[in-house]
Amino acid sequence: MEITHFNIEGLLLLKPRVFGDDRGYFIESYNSKKFNELTGLDINFVQDNESSSTKGVLRGLHFQCPPHAQSKLVRVIKGEVLDVAVDLRKNSLTYGQHEALLLNDKNKHQFFIPKGFAHAFVVLSDTAIFSYKVDSYYAPQSDSGIIYNDALLSIDWRIPHKELLLSQKDSVLQTFEEYQRNPVF
Repeated sequence: MEITHFNIEGLLLLKPRVFGDDRGYFIESYNSKKFNELTGLDINFVQDNESSSTKGVLRGLHFQCPPHAQSKLVRVIKGEVLDVAVDLRKNSLTYGQHEALLLNDKNKHQFFIPKGFAHAFVVLSDTAIFSYKVDSYYAPQSDSGIIYNDALLSIDWRIPHKELLLSQKDSVLQTFEEYQRNPVF
């Protein structure tokens, strides 16, 4: 497995080894010992989640507030998404900045997002199956987020606004300016 670091500290791109032939492919999608050795982290993922979405579905920008904040390891099983992580760590040099990358079933890349980030993805293919591991259980009372089209964040979702499909919850999230008045990280 190859690991790439980003300018935003803590974010990691993991590129697993893919063994393929005319029958298909095999990858070791996760190995706790290897992950912790290669990243230098001591992460204990406790829950796996999976979603299926159609083109234009945007889920996020989500995060859980402490003490239920979550680190995530995300990947795409089928299709393609634009995956985005926004740094919400008030004392970070990259506070308010984001990283966006393509995850798909061809590159099989995985994106590690530590606690202190808002996370979202938008589906670029006709459908997508998205999978992620988290290191803290879902806690609805700690659920929060930032509106996807926040002007201060200026995220290019690569799909026209009128073609995006959001849940009611995601369409009324707070702005980044509102978050800055009462940051949780």
